[in-house]
Amino acid sequence: MTKAQQISGRTGAAAAAPARAPEQISFEESLSRAQNPEQFCSLVGSAFGVRATEVALLRLEKGLLMFVFPNELKTAGSIPVSSSSAVAVHTVLTKKVELFNNFVKVKHVSIFETVKFSPSQETGMTEPAPIQKLMSAPVTDADQNVLGIIQVCRKAVDLKLAGRDFTLDDLQQLESAAKVAARLPFMKKKIGN
Repeated sequence: MTKAQQISGRTGAAAAAPARAPEQISFEESLSRAQNPEQFCSLVGSAFGVRATEVALLRLEKGLLMFVFPNELKTAGSIPVSSSSAVAVHTVLTKKVELFNNFVKVKHVSIFETVKFSPSQETGMTEPAPIQKLMSAPVTDADQNVLGIIQVCRKAVDLKLAGRDFTLDDLQQLESAAKVAARLPFMKKKIGN
Protein backbone atom coordinates (compact mmCIF):
# COMPACT_ATOMS: atom_id res chain seq x y z
CA MET A 1 0.00 0.00 0.00
CA THR A 2 1.37 3.37 -0.96
CA LYS A 3 1.69 6.19 1.49
CA ALA A 4 -1.09 8.12 -0.34
CA GLN A 5 -3.39 5.09 -0.08
CA GLN A 6 -2.67 4.80 3.64
CA ILE A 7 -3.51 8.46 4.22
CA SER A 8 -6.68 8.41 2.17
CA GLY A 9 -7.75 4.97 3.34
CA ARG A 10 -8.16 3.77 -0.27
CA THR A 11 -6.60 0.53 -1.47
CA GLY A 12 -7.13 0.63 -5.20
CA ALA A 13 -10.85 -0.12 -5.20
CA ALA A 14 -13.09 2.88 -5.61
CA ALA A 15 -14.09 4.12 -2.20
CA ALA A 16 -17.75 4.87 -1.67
CA ALA A 17 -18.53 8.51 -1.16
CA PRO A 18 -19.63 9.22 2.40
CA ALA A 19 -23.35 9.63 2.77
CA ARG A 20 -24.30 13.30 3.01
CA ALA A 21 -26.49 14.30 5.87
CA PRO A 22 -29.51 16.39 4.90
CA GLU A 23 -28.54 20.03 4.92
CA GLN A 24 -29.26 21.57 8.27
CA ILE A 25 -30.55 25.12 8.17
CA SER A 26 -30.32 27.50 11.05
CA PHE A 27 -33.29 28.86 12.98
CA GLU A 28 -32.73 32.27 11.43
CA GLU A 29 -32.53 30.82 7.90
CA SER A 30 -35.78 28.88 8.32
CA LEU A 31 -37.50 32.02 9.64
CA SER A 32 -36.21 34.09 6.73
CA ARG A 33 -37.96 31.69 4.35
CA ALA A 34 -41.38 32.33 5.90
CA GLN A 35 -43.80 33.58 3.26
CA ASN A 36 -46.30 35.13 5.68
CA PRO A 37 -46.83 35.99 9.37
CA GLU A 38 -48.60 32.67 10.02
CA GLN A 39 -45.60 30.64 8.84
CA PHE A 40 -43.17 32.87 10.70
CA CYS A 41 -45.06 32.67 14.00
CA SER A 42 -45.61 28.93 13.63
CA LEU A 43 -41.84 28.42 13.29
CA VAL A 44 -41.20 30.67 16.29
CA GLY A 45 -43.81 28.79 18.32
CA SER A 46 -42.24 25.44 17.44
CA ALA A 47 -38.81 26.69 18.48
CA PHE A 48 -40.09 27.55 21.95
CA GLY A 49 -42.51 24.65 22.34
CA VAL A 50 -45.61 26.87 22.45
CA ARG A 51 -48.81 26.95 20.43
CA ALA A 52 -48.85 29.30 17.45
CA THR A 53 -51.45 31.42 19.26
CA GLU A 54 -48.92 31.99 22.02
CA VAL A 55 -46.82 34.01 19.58
CA ALA A 56 -47.86 37.59 18.83
CA LEU A 57 -46.43 39.75 16.09
CA LEU A 58 -47.37 43.44 16.14
CA ARG A 59 -46.48 46.20 13.69
CA LEU A 60 -46.17 49.85 14.68
CA GLU A 61 -48.43 52.04 12.53
CA LYS A 62 -49.14 55.70 13.24
CA GLY A 63 -48.66 55.46 17.00
CA LEU A 64 -50.56 52.17 17.35
CA LEU A 65 -49.34 48.62 17.77
CA MET A 66 -51.48 46.57 15.36
CA PHE A 67 -51.64 42.77 15.52
CA VAL A 68 -50.24 41.05 12.45
CA PHE A 69 -50.67 37.62 14.10
CA PRO A 70 -52.66 35.83 15.55
CA ASN A 71 -55.51 36.53 13.18
CA GLU A 72 -58.13 36.61 15.98
CA LEU A 73 -56.33 39.52 17.59
CA LYS A 74 -56.24 41.59 14.38
CA THR A 75 -59.89 42.52 14.93
CA ALA A 76 -59.66 42.73 18.71
CA GLY A 77 -58.07 46.17 18.67
CA SER A 78 -54.73 47.86 18.82
CA ILE A 79 -52.46 49.21 21.54
CA PRO A 80 -51.75 52.95 21.57
CA VAL A 81 -48.09 53.76 22.20
CA SER A 82 -49.37 56.24 24.80
CA SER A 83 -50.61 53.32 26.98
CA SER A 84 -48.62 53.30 30.19
CA SER A 85 -49.59 49.80 31.33
CA ALA A 86 -48.88 47.76 28.20
CA VAL A 87 -45.73 45.65 28.25
CA ALA A 88 -45.72 45.81 24.45
CA VAL A 89 -45.46 49.60 24.61
CA HIS A 90 -42.64 49.38 27.14
CA THR A 91 -40.77 47.13 24.70
CA VAL A 92 -41.27 49.71 21.92
CA LEU A 93 -40.15 52.66 24.04
CA THR A 94 -37.09 51.00 25.58
CA LYS A 95 -36.14 48.98 22.48
CA LYS A 96 -35.06 46.22 24.86
CA VAL A 97 -35.97 42.56 25.23
CA GLU A 98 -37.94 41.59 28.32
CA LEU A 99 -38.62 38.32 30.13
CA PHE A 100 -41.29 37.61 32.76
CA ASN A 101 -41.62 34.13 34.27
CA ASN A 102 -44.41 35.25 36.61
CA PHE A 103 -46.33 37.51 34.26
CA VAL A 104 -49.61 37.47 36.21
CA LYS A 105 -47.91 39.63 38.84
CA VAL A 106 -46.88 42.24 36.25
CA LYS A 107 -49.22 45.19 35.71
CA HIS A 108 -50.39 44.82 32.12
CA VAL A 109 -53.28 45.20 29.71
CA SER A 110 -55.15 41.89 29.83
CA ILE A 111 -58.01 42.57 27.42
CA PHE A 112 -56.34 40.53 24.67
CA GLU A 113 -56.11 37.51 26.98
CA THR A 114 -59.91 37.25 26.90
CA VAL A 115 -60.08 36.64 23.13
CA LYS A 116 -61.25 33.13 22.30
CA PHE A 117 -59.39 31.07 19.73
CA SER A 118 -60.81 28.05 17.97
CA PRO A 119 -60.35 24.86 20.06
CA SER A 120 -58.07 23.38 17.39
CA GLN A 121 -55.67 26.29 17.76
CA GLU A 122 -55.64 26.09 21.53
CA THR A 123 -55.44 22.27 21.57
CA GLY A 124 -58.80 21.73 23.18
CA MET A 125 -58.88 24.71 25.54
CA THR A 126 -62.42 26.04 25.56
CA GLU A 127 -61.85 29.18 27.64
CA PRO A 128 -59.02 31.67 27.25
CA ALA A 129 -56.20 31.13 29.73
CA PRO A 130 -54.16 33.97 31.20
CA ILE A 131 -50.58 34.55 30.17
CA GLN A 132 -48.31 33.11 32.85
CA LYS A 133 -44.90 33.65 31.23
CA LEU A 134 -43.89 36.12 28.54
CA MET A 135 -40.93 37.28 26.48
CA SER A 136 -41.06 40.46 24.42
CA ALA A 137 -38.60 41.79 21.83
CA PRO A 138 -38.58 44.88 19.63
CA VAL A 139 -38.44 44.46 15.86
CA THR A 140 -36.13 47.24 14.64
CA ASP A 141 -34.70 48.15 11.26
CA ALA A 142 -31.02 48.79 10.50
CA ASP A 143 -31.36 52.37 11.80
CA GLN A 144 -32.88 51.14 15.10
CA ASN A 145 -36.35 52.45 14.19
CA VAL A 146 -39.02 50.28 15.80
CA LEU A 147 -41.15 48.46 13.24
CA GLY A 148 -43.07 46.46 15.85
CA ILE A 149 -42.59 43.75 18.43
CA ILE A 150 -42.71 40.00 18.79
CA GLN A 151 -43.89 38.27 21.95
CA VAL A 152 -43.90 34.63 23.00
CA CYS A 153 -45.93 33.49 25.98
CA ARG A 154 -47.07 30.43 27.88
CA LYS A 155 -50.75 30.42 28.79
CA ALA A 156 -52.31 28.26 31.46
CA VAL A 157 -54.87 28.45 34.23
CA ASP A 158 -52.02 28.72 36.75
CA LEU A 159 -48.25 29.13 36.85
CA LYS A 160 -47.56 25.47 37.68
CA LEU A 161 -49.32 24.32 34.52
CA ALA A 162 -47.59 26.83 32.24
CA GLY A 163 -44.52 24.74 31.53
CA ARG A 164 -40.86 25.55 31.87
CA ASP A 165 -39.55 29.03 32.55
CA PHE A 166 -38.12 31.02 29.68
CA THR A 167 -34.34 31.37 29.89
CA LEU A 168 -31.83 34.01 28.84
CA ASP A 169 -30.92 31.71 25.92
CA ASP A 170 -34.59 31.76 24.88
CA LEU A 171 -34.55 35.54 25.07
CA GLN A 172 -31.48 35.67 22.81
CA GLN A 173 -33.21 33.35 20.36
CA LEU A 174 -36.29 35.61 20.35
CA GLU A 175 -34.02 38.59 19.71
CA SER A 176 -32.61 36.72 16.70
CA ALA A 177 -36.15 36.06 15.46
CA ALA A 178 -36.94 39.77 15.79
CA LYS A 179 -33.93 40.64 13.64
CA VAL A 180 -35.17 38.28 10.93
CA ALA A 181 -38.72 39.68 11.20
CA ALA A 182 -37.38 43.18 10.54
CA ARG A 183 -36.24 42.07 7.08
CA LEU A 184 -39.53 40.41 6.07
CA PRO A 185 -42.04 42.25 3.87
CA PHE A 186 -45.02 41.80 6.19
CA MET A 187 -43.30 43.85 8.91
CA LYS A 188 -42.44 46.70 6.57
CA LYS A 189 -45.82 47.46 5.07
CA LYS A 190 -49.45 46.90 5.73
CA ILE A 191 -50.56 43.61 4.22
CA GLY A 192 -53.06 44.03 1.39
CA ASN A 193 -51.88 47.52 0.46
